Amino acid sequence: MDEIDRLLDQAQTEIGRCTEPDQINAIEIAWLGRHGKINQLLQKIKNVPDDARKTYGQKLNRLKTAITRQLADQRQRLNKQTDKTPFIDLTLPGTPYPKGSLHLITIAVEEISRIFEKIGFVRVSYPEVEWEYYSFASLNMPKGHPARDDFETSFIKAPADPTYGKMLLTPHTSSGQNREMRRLHGQPPIRMINIAKCYRPNWDATHTPMFFQCEGLCVDKGINISNLKGTLNYFAKEYFGADREIRLRPHHFQFTEPSFEVDVSCNLCHGRGTINGKKCKVCKSGWLELGGTGMVHPHVLKEGGVDPEVYSGWAFGCGIERIIMMKYGIDDIRYYYNGDLRFLKKF
Repeated sequence: MDEIDRLLDQAQTEIGRCTEPDQINAIEIAWLGRHGKINQLLQKIKNVPDDARKTYGQKLNRLKTAITRQLADQRQRLNKQTDKTPFIDLTLPGTPYPKGSLHLITIAVEEISRIFEKIGFVRVSYPEVEWEYYSFASLNMPKGHPARDDFETSFIKAPADPTYGKMLLTPHTSSGQNREMRRLHGQPPIRMINIAKCYRPNWDATHTPMFFQCEGLCVDKGINISNLKGTLNYFAKEYFGADREIRLRPHHFQFTEPSFEVDVSCNLCHGRGTINGKKCKVCKSGWLELGGTGMVHPHVLKEGGVDPEVYSGWAFGCGIERIIMMKYGIDDIRYYYNGDLRFLKKF
């Protein structure tokens, strides 16, 4: 019995002096191995009197447990001193990280592009920094037109070109109409979809200085208003839903004749203008303004090198932000750009 007590003190002293993992391993073998001191003591139990064997066995088990625990503690202390790599339990689940997603404008641009690709339209891209000629003159807008005013267009402080005029940030994607006709050397058919950033110095709940616009252009022989309305109706049903309808209202644009405003039926009141006998708070009349459209003006076709006596076409333009607002019921265009993740995560 006394030997067991002495051995516990000896083991604790030996273990406490260990400074290397190999020393810990050697002591573990010497004490707890098959031929270690614990097993040697266990073999001596036959020499212990019967009335003392139980106590002897209990003290021996406590000795073994104490040595095992002290070996583990000393090994852990040495690991902390020598190993800078933290312990990793590979069986634990990984740490979840927040997932990013596409911006809702990017999602809309891709969706709209796919819708028009199905009916043969080709996505194109033209400069954001544009010349006055392509943005105005080629679109039948004479000098002195209100759209050319500094309050409506962001001009760039740069030398004017003798042919193309002043440099500016493109105020609309319609400048791509002339460029597309010239790219094809005035030889239709043309089925163009142009989605790009545009710039106008406005900032309120429905306008931002930079916004995205979608431009469609179709030029070929025998193109008429029925083709225009059919295409827009197809787009409205594909993007907004099969229950949505469109209508055309007479309007005026310099680059189309005749010209129309395009409306789409309200998703809240379904075109009725009222909900439970009360005026719809979103549309007030059953319809929401989608954008502008019309048959391409003969002067615009001529500027693009297309013979208006042989070919005809239609064009439309609408803001991407406004399209999204009409689909989801968003009431402030500034939500898109204020960086509020609570809003962006909804999409």
